[in-house]
Amino acid sequence: MNDLYKEFLSRLEKSNDSNRKRATEKRHAKGFRTARENLDDLVDKDSFLEFGQFAVAAQRSRRQYKELQEETNADGIITGFCSINCEKVGKENSNAVAVIYDYSVLAGTQGYFHHQKLDRIIDKAREFELPIIIYTEGGGGRPGDVDVKTQVAGLHVPTFANWASLSGRSIKIAINNGFCFAGNAALFGSSDFRIATKNSWVGMAGPAMIEGGGLGKFAPEEIGPIQNHKPNGVVDVVVEDEAEATKLAKKLLSYFQGSEKAFEFNDQKMLRNALPDDRRYTYEIREILKLIADKESLIEIKEDYGRAIVTGFMRIEGHATAFIASDCKHLGGAVDSESADKASDFFDLCSDKNMPIVSFVDTPGFMVGPDSEKEGAVRRMSNLFKSGSKLVSPLVAIFLRKGYGLGAQALVGGSLHKPAFTAAWPTGEFGGMGLEGAVKLGFKKELEAIQDPDEKEKLYEKLVSNMYDAGKAVEVASFLEIDAVIDPADTRKVILKALSY
Repeated sequence: MNDLYKEFLSRLEKSNDSNRKRATEKRHAKGFRTARENLDDLVDKDSFLEFGQFAVAAQRSRRQYKELQEETNADGIITGFCSINCEKVGKENSNAVAVIYDYSVLAGTQGYFHHQKLDRIIDKAREFELPIIIYTEGGGGRPGDVDVKTQVAGLHVPTFANWASLSGRSIKIAINNGFCFAGNAALFGSSDFRIATKNSWVGMAGPAMIEGGGLGKFAPEEIGPIQNHKPNGVVDVVVEDEAEATKLAKKLLSYFQGSEKAFEFNDQKMLRNALPDDRRYTYEIREILKLIADKESLIEIKEDYGRAIVTGFMRIEGHATAFIASDCKHLGGAVDSESADKASDFFDLCSDKNMPIVSFVDTPGFMVGPDSEKEGAVRRMSNLFKSGSKLVSPLVAIFLRKGYGLGAQALVGGSLHKPAFTAAWPTGEFGGMGLEGAVKLGFKKELEAIQDPDEKEKLYEKLVSNMYDAGKAVEVASFLEIDAVIDPADTRKVILKALSY
């Protein structure tokens, strides 16, 4: 080997964790992984093609070059082409991009060459329409890159606009562990899916920026803790650690990579007894979804946000589909403003990615009342109709039980005839509004005319029963308002057939 080749090998070795022992030990002491450990767990073996490995921070005029090579390796960000899930979805479907922030380099801050690397890989992801998984741990913009003489404010940075412009073209899955502030948080927040460990803090500004703005002095752990972001919709899924986050990100990505040949499923006859006999009783919608989906294929996102609606992904005979489902255990399944936002955003996301959707409906309609209007119900619920009208991906509707009012229409794209196929289980019931409310409103005079409480209750129950009989699924199907009433055990078959066109 000549001297140049030896120099090349020596420089390569400076990227390895074994040659960065102090930084590696510091990460492990926290219970965290190094950037390259996350990379190795994420990508298929020997598939990574790295960009800009020899970059260092733009600080040559203030620090020794050898020190920069050792302490600012790759300028704090690892980027490159790779394959992910090759064994599951095949080589032709597994091409992807990996972006890993390295917190051990200047706290994962974003410097001059750092941004150049990120912009370069974003351009390639756009050109080849590749999905990206990004680990976002870091402190935001870096003020110490003194070699940069062509900027003053440092705002001539196209990274954030470039990253956002990938929406609708490349799937962006973000993983965060630890502190994620300012520019790093902007990348995390504008990703399509956001996974965070329980040891995550995410905020649009870190402690220094907050204090500099005269807003007080805070510890990093006081800014954007995960217990705030789980119910507010910032984070889609909270996991234990980086290993679980990586596993989930790979599984989530697989839904957009193609079908899987191997699958197992439950005895579908169990669905015939999945709902309680009394229509007033609640049930666990997630258990029904698990029965319908291929085993171990269900992923729920935003579990604690907009809780009247359950959203996520599943496979049916290996084929990926999104789902949206009413949860009758929260507000009786009524769609409140927050749930409407959640459903609207999910429709938009699936439409952008041409991901088919199955809507499982059991709702008394939109949440109404003065408190609901204070939340901006008119605007937020109406947006759900807008998203439904623009939906281009295939949609199938399955009414499990209640399908009342505008809320029911909104959950199936705005109209019962918007889906490719609209079906109901025999337990399905339909109407312009909830039966009880319709009777109280429509027969107010008749009920008020009866003085005896027992007689009034008998008439009320009779009127509700009459309305229920008129709105049964089979009756509604006979007027062609829905396309079919199906055996619950055939739900998987119906979905597959409807989505095949």
